Amino acid sequence: MRSYERKHVSMSRFLPDRFTMMLVATVIIASLLPVSGELADYFGIATKCAIALLFFLHGARLSRDVVIAGVLHWRLHLVILLVTFGLFPLLGVALGYIPQEILPAPLYMGVLFLCVLPSTVQSSIAFTSMAGGNVPAAVCAASASNILGMFLTPVLVGFLFTVGGHGGGFSLDAFLQIFLQLLLPFILGQLLQPWIGDWIRARKSLLAPVDRGSILMVVYLAFSEAVVEGIWNQFTLRDIGVVIGIDILLLATVLVITMFGSRLVGFKKEDEITITFCGSKKSLASGVPMAGAIFAGQSIGAIVLPLMLFHQIQLMACAVIAQRYARKTQADEKAKAVTKAKPEETATPAEAVVLPEQTKTALQ
Repeated sequence: MRSYERKHVSMSRFLPDRFTMMLVATVIIASLLPVSGELADYFGIATKCAIALLFFLHGARLSRDVVIAGVLHWRLHLVILLVTFGLFPLLGVALGYIPQEILPAPLYMGVLFLCVLPSTVQSSIAFTSMAGGNVPAAVCAASASNILGMFLTPVLVGFLFTVGGHGGGFSLDAFLQIFLQLLLPFILGQLLQPWIGDWIRARKSLLAPVDRGSILMVVYLAFSEAVVEGIWNQFTLRDIGVVIGIDILLLATVLVITMFGSRLVGFKKEDEITITFCGSKKSLASGVPMAGAIFAGQSIGAIVLPLMLFHQIQLMACAVIAQRYARKTQADEKAKAVTKAKPEETATPAEAVVLPEQTKTALQ
């Protein structure tokens, strides 16, 4: 029975989570029943309102004490930011040398956009905690990545897309869209955080539908527009397979660099775990709304497709790595406990030998 449960748990690590299944279902529905015309305009307004509410809640949830405490560990945060907004974009630029016959230009734009996005918040913290890492630092690093991403992602998109001749460069209108839809609601939430923060953090289960629902709305609208423009006639299953392979290569490269690089630099094990999980992730929750704002007026189905695939790949890979870290941490703790107990264990037999002699002397 126990072996069956272990097999079930190990298999479940590789199965898509519920939210991923909802994303797949949303893409299928958009492919069969795309929204268009005037109805799409109204749905777009509702989607923008949902995204604004999402980032308002993000701002209200983030405690200022966490921000202040996290700033003290600046070396760790600097490494994570350099990986997120430095290493990833460089890898994305390098992938631009892949011929368009292998990786079509619209999908490469999606891969490049993926590379300039901020880290995730929830999953980065969850995996860091599971693996025994520095959770307070993970909270601060992931949150800082998302806040800075609202500024850095549009700038990096503008620079890399313009220099690479891919179009969709940075513009004042794009920054205004980012400010109104994402940054302004976040700032308002942060200003009201002292009064509503505790209430919101105590009701995560009630507010979770806002997180996931807003993303599903953006995905449905994006793929509806893409289907109307014929996205599934433009790409083949081979193209999708190439994107999956590139996503795996990207994630594996960054995981290896963050894991072994943090050891070489001299970070502690708990900090290594934090760097590995916070530096290797890309945020679907921030990326999809940003794509809608930065590429306003364009079809973003092909742009968010690599991100959606990367989202599931990173969850499966990091779940396995987190469990291995956790097992190693438990083994190290047991070894330390055994080492501490050894002096007491060696003293006991000596006492056992002396006591009978003392007893004999007393009897004599």
